[in-house]
Amino acid sequence: MQWVALGIAVVAVCVLTIGFGQLPWIGLILAASFAIYGLIKKQVGVGSVESLTIETAVLAPVALIVMTGFMVTGQSAVESDGVRGVLLLVLLGPITAIPLLLFGGATNRVPLSTLGLMQYITPLAQFIIGYFVFGELMSSTRWAGFLLVWTALVVFSIDMYRSARRSAGSASPAKPVVTEPD
Repeated sequence: MQWVALGIAVVAVCVLTIGFGQLPWIGLILAASFAIYGLIKKQVGVGSVESLTIETAVLAPVALIVMTGFMVTGQSAVESDGVRGVLLLVLLGPITAIPLLLFGGATNRVPLSTLGLMQYITPLAQFIIGYFVFGELMSSTRWAGFLLVWTALVVFSIDMYRSARRSAGSASPAKPVVTEPD
């Protein structure tokens, strides 16, 4: 069933590629990067605070170089937006860190397949907001791709559910050990 789900997802990508006239690189790169990120976090098995500390330490020099570049060219939010810019930058710390901490904690507690399925909550919420709140238009190609992707997810979820039930059913409860009194 998982191979069927993968096949349906490949068909969805093909439909979207034909409809857009090019491969949906951004969506594929985002999906691959989140999958790789989740896999690495799962394999490392470090606590969420520790892993976020390591990630921040690795990326801090890059961030400082970028910030310095913006300041040198006069494009810094601090210079152009003043107090408002500084306040927004300060708030971006917790707004970014809290979901990353929660994700890091989940990777150690939740099976990778479940974690992968949960990654679809954000795109679904974005679709709902885009379509129903902002009135974004959906071409027939986009609807076809959307429905194919969700069909693949349903097939995959059914297979996961069946596998979980089979493995739970095959695990027989331990029989109590009865000892005779001396």
